[in-house]
Amino acid sequence: MPLKSKTLTVSAKCEPEKAYRFVTNPENLPQWAAAFCKSVRKAEGEWIVETPQGPVKIRFVPKNDLGVADHYVTPAPGVDIYVPMRVVANGADTEVMLTVFQQADMSDDVYARDIQWVERDLRTLKGMLEDGKN
Repeated sequence: MPLKSKTLTVSAKCEPEKAYRFVTNPENLPQWAAAFCKSVRKAEGEWIVETPQGPVKIRFVPKNDLGVADHYVTPAPGVDIYVPMRVVANGADTEVMLTVFQQADMSDDVYARDIQWVERDLRTLKGMLEDGKN
């Protein structure tokens, strides 16, 4: 049975290439994805994100020219949570889309909270991309 999902989108007045470089750099996560990432560090070639639930590993798909910023969050060995993310041009501006899946063991309340957190994080990302400092 497929997982329930919701794709969230934010529009930003910035060049798509700039947005893509910013969101695919794990070191930037604490700046815009604060609900998920309190801090990030690289250890033994892997990115470790400190989350409210504890440390998790994160890995992005290889950089590409298609705006694919998919990544995997690994909260425990053998558990990979797939997070599809796209950065696409909209004229000279950018659309950032992120899909949130309701995991099999996730309650509806937790899923709704996660969606709210991602919406807030995407609004923060929009502000950061548009302020011209990144």
